Amino acid sequence: MEYGLIGAHLPHSFSKYIHESLTDYTYELTELTPEELPAFLTKRQFKAINVTIPYKEAVIPFLDGIDEKAKRIGAVNTVVNRGGKLYGYNTDHAGMATLIEKNGICLRGKKVLILGSGGTSKTAKAVAEDLGARETYRLSRSGKEGCITYEAAYANHADTAVIINTTPAGMFPHLDGMAADLSRFPRLEAAVDVVYNPLRTAFILAARERGIKAAGGLDMLIAQAASAIEHFTGSRPDENAVNALYKTMRRERENIVLIGMPGSGKSTVGKRLAQLTGREWIDTDALIEKKAAMPIPEIFKTKGERAFRDMETEVIASLAGRMGLVIATGGGAVLREENRNLLRRNGRLYFLDRPLADILPTDDRPLSSDREALTARYRERYPIYTAAADCRIDNSGSAETAADAIMEEFST
Repeated sequence: MEYGLIGAHLPHSFSKYIHESLTDYTYELTELTPEELPAFLTKRQFKAINVTIPYKEAVIPFLDGIDEKAKRIGAVNTVVNRGGKLYGYNTDHAGMATLIEKNGICLRGKKVLILGSGGTSKTAKAVAEDLGARETYRLSRSGKEGCITYEAAYANHADTAVIINTTPAGMFPHLDGMAADLSRFPRLEAAVDVVYNPLRTAFILAARERGIKAAGGLDMLIAQAASAIEHFTGSRPDENAVNALYKTMRRERENIVLIGMPGSGKSTVGKRLAQLTGREWIDTDALIEKKAAMPIPEIFKTKGERAFRDMETEVIASLAGRMGLVIATGGGAVLREENRNLLRRNGRLYFLDRPLADILPTDDRPLSSDREALTARYRERYPIYTAAADCRIDNSGSAETAADAIMEEFST
């Protein structure tokens, strides 16, 4: 290996894609056990590597030199081999500073809590201090290694303005994890999460639901990679290329999720979007029917609406960790907050707004099988659709027009 990443578990790393998009070298992912790490570093058979969990501190004894920023933080995520001597750097600092500043989050004069006790938490503390935070505290369950406990934070630091999560809580595949209860911080202004898979963690969604500014970790991942490439090659990638890569990665990975009334055209528009993008198209109602081995009206008749909704949540949960899909949901899918949050993990929600007069009741829709029922559902659900959606799409015309409007918005 000449260039690459070492860590304990790397199946979902985006680093190879990022480096190879911004450079002309091959970037390899190498998983090492703690027992294998010393031999790998002693042999020094690489030009430059990145280091991730859990080895950002473990590599330090093998280095011949370490820059001041990495020394201050006590964690290294970039190692360069120069003539057989290893030099360590911390590019997470530049990545996290970019994440915070690019998203308009101000730390100056603020109290900042940092969730976690590992190497990234030490980086976050250094960044917060460099950006002018008034107070910074690292949190851990035990309260050891210079940290305070979560209980102490709830009791004594309810006035915190910014929280930075550096734990793996909420990382794929454990999407429901969240390290701290944000409701315990009534003066919270902003939340930052270093996790980038999913694009929006439970932590980020909880902040946004409270009207709090929130930023996920994709910006940090790309910015720290750009800084690492500069150490690897001596030349920093073009900033326009870095920004373009962020947009490309978001577009490629973010799901297009269609919500709206039964009969609003979600399936037709979804199929058109799949054709335009080459993405897999998924209809959640079809998955429910497959799961139950019966059509939806029969599910309602034999098992009841509650059983149907439970199956719907199970299906949506099975899709929440996947990326790059076009998903058409059932008319009532976003009635449950749990479903909305699952769809938002990796999805951008588009409300296909078709006028009530253009929607026809049919027998295969148990809750809108006649005009009276359809009208009642429309009036009941319309405000839920508009509140849940990232974007409203007028679908009073053709499916092609609606699909084109979604593609234009999605590509910005």
